[in-house]
Amino acid sequence: MIDPSAPLPLDWSIETTAVPDRGLKGSRAASEAERAALADALGILSCDALEATYQIRALGGGAYRLEGGIDAAVTQACVISLEPIAGRVAEAFSVEFRRDVEDAPVEEEAEILAAPDVERIENDRIAVGRIVYEALAAGLDPYPRKEDAAFEWRDPKLAEGAGNPFAVLKKLKD
Repeated sequence: MIDPSAPLPLDWSIETTAVPDRGLKGSRAASEAERAALADALGILSCDALEATYQIRALGGGAYRLEGGIDAAVTQACVISLEPIAGRVAEAFSVEFRRDVEDAPVEEEAEILAAPDVERIENDRIAVGRIVYEALAAGLDPYPRKEDAAFEWRDPKLAEGAGNPFAVLKKLKD
């Protein structure tokens, strides 16, 4: 995945001062260089297209909600044959941004999964690109496989009869 100290493949961010009271709607398509950086960061063959639509609303108290979705065309390698497989990723996201985010420990797994996504506002900017990147990463097929791909491996020792227990017994009988 991505190195936290490395720059994000999608450096899309919105200044909090640019969000009007009624909210801000936007859409953005990744450039060729951004798609190449995404493919490299995600370890896929290519990101052929990526479009994101989003809306940012002020919630009061310096908090904002980022909601939207992505639509992407990607090419991944088959886990069996390594042949290219075209795929589509369509994911929705909804994240709350706050200036002060408490890192309170949660004891139960169910509570972690039920908790809303809350991110920290850094440098008065809402990191739309990071959320789009994370949505794309989460939506990728972890084991892409061509329909007709089949794993057919044979142990060379078994082919020679050396590992077959009945072949060993036959030798003892003779």
